[in-house]
Amino acid sequence: LCGHKARPFYGELCASLSSGPVLVSVLEGEGAILKNRDLMGATNPKDAAPGTIRADFADSIDANAVHGSDSAETAAWEISYFFSQREIFSR
Repeated sequence: LCGHKARPFYGELCASLSSGPVLVSVLEGEGAILKNRDLMGATNPKDAAPGTIRADFADSIDANAVHGSDSAETAAWEISYFFSQREIFSR
């Protein structure tokens, strides 16, 4: 989310993401970021393929139901924001 801080929708994004319970997880494996982004669907739920999280559950582009890192660098920052190294278990 820090990459969006300067964007005009940042306030609405934070409000949406903090409007209810959240589940934070760390996924790993070959191509995990791309596979997870495919599962999430396009950012705009109107453009998301049927069967994706955003197509099935998002209310709007501002309340798009799910967030996922877009790169390994972003993932590293976001993971460290939510978890300590002791809380991450790798296979």
